[in-house]
Amino acid sequence: MFASIGQLTRKVHDSLRELGFDKSLEKAAAAIPDARDRLSYIATLTEQAANRTLNAVDVAQPLQNRIESDSEALAAQWDKLFANQLSIDEFKQLAAKTRDHLKESASGAKATNEQLLEIMMAQDFQDLTGQVIKKIVEMAKEMEGSLLEFLMQFSPGGSAIKPPSIGEVDSSLLNGPVYNADGRTDVVTNQEQVDDLLASLGF
Repeated sequence: MFASIGQLTRKVHDSLRELGFDKSLEKAAAAIPDARDRLSYIATLTEQAANRTLNAVDVAQPLQNRIESDSEALAAQWDKLFANQLSIDEFKQLAAKTRDHLKESASGAKATNEQLLEIMMAQDFQDLTGQVIKKIVEMAKEMEGSLLEFLMQFSPGGSAIKPPSIGEVDSSLLNGPVYNADGRTDVVTNQEQVDDLLASLGF
């Protein structure tokens, strides 16, 4: 039994190598750690951006809260003034407080704008992560295509599909998706057909 399994393993291995699938599977195996590193890179960038954004909010929010509360207090005092409920001395104090508030509001607005700029700059990770995500998606599609081609070659009904010759393997593996599948039965063109193929093979 041990010898039979060994011989069968050797036969499958040689068949894969002759068809060029050893290179395809080797490439897929090498792509998995690369995809993991890329996803880790995305997680790091998004975490850094989130921290920068939260820190900026922590700085800007107290400034805005103070401007809001001071504005409400001054508005209430001015309402009393227009209702003739303040004395001359109280009016002078209100005018001085209003002047100070305007200065503080201008300073607070400037500081808030700086934090808003920091938040905007923190979003620059989108360009970098978008490129990485696109590469991972392309990698996944390529792996899926290689695995589907492998399943179609070695499925019970796969004998009707002409396997590529040794000289054709390398170029055919790099051709990408088939854009015109009319009249062909050896290709899948959408996700439903992929699911049907896998289901028919017992997966």
